[in-house]
Amino acid sequence: MDRTAVLALFDREMRQGARPDGPGAEVERVGAVARHTGPAHGWNGVLWSALEAADADAAIAEQIAHFAGFGRAFEWKLYGHDLPVDLGQRLVAAGFTPEPVETLMVGEVAGLALDAEPPAGVRIVPVVDRAGADLVADVHERAFDADASGLRRHLRDRLAAEPDAVVAVVALAGDEPVSAARMELAPGTPFAGLWGGGTVRHWRGRGVYRALVAHRARVAADRGYRYLQVDASSQSRPVLERLGFVPLTTTTPYVYATAAAAGGRTPPGA
Repeated sequence: MDRTAVLALFDREMRQGARPDGPGAEVERVGAVARHTGPAHGWNGVLWSALEAADADAAIAEQIAHFAGFGRAFEWKLYGHDLPVDLGQRLVAAGFTPEPVETLMVGEVAGLALDAEPPAGVRIVPVVDRAGADLVADVHERAFDADASGLRRHLRDRLAAEPDAVVAVVALAGDEPVSAARMELAPGTPFAGLWGGGTVRHWRGRGVYRALVAHRARVAADRGYRYLQVDASSQSRPVLERLGFVPLTTTTPYVYATAAAAGGRTPPGA
């Protein structure tokens, strides 16, 4: 893989040319910034920027004012190659809080190891309705010890309005949901994104996460996508590397909680 070329393609297709991620969401290009404005329970934030040092602070202030006008907490997704080089420091000075650094990883579907199957006694079930969305949110809350109300509403909305744009799955051990994940599809681009893979504590280390990645990758291959993209944590990166994913750069969520923010923030990786 030509990592420089693929990163440039990712910037162009998935950041600068991003699509709304569900009902009630809008992507707009404002100067040298591309931002995504969604409902209160959805994802709100800056996806891409091409700023100069001279105009960065003004652009940051403009985004704060925009999202504050909607009463939205929001996220600035800062990538390791974004300019100016001190953009992260400027965001912190403006009131943003950085979350843990992740690694942007991309796998070429044709070259991935897709033969991973779930362990004995576990089956992978597609999510197609509200009940399935609730299972995904329930697993998320147990796996990450975090509120998943925003994710629950977002996934319900997406399945109802755009069922062909999201592939969600739950791994069941008997009747117990033990892992869940989703794949966001971007028609017209070569990329599909893997998000939200989480496994409850007592089922970790048994290959369930790996099986969910392989399952979604097979679906992406069937639908003609060339690349899979993941914002990988330090825990998931080794698994993804064994499957054939390669790191391209880092990505850090910088979060701004406006005074009037309402609803639960649902970051893309949730």
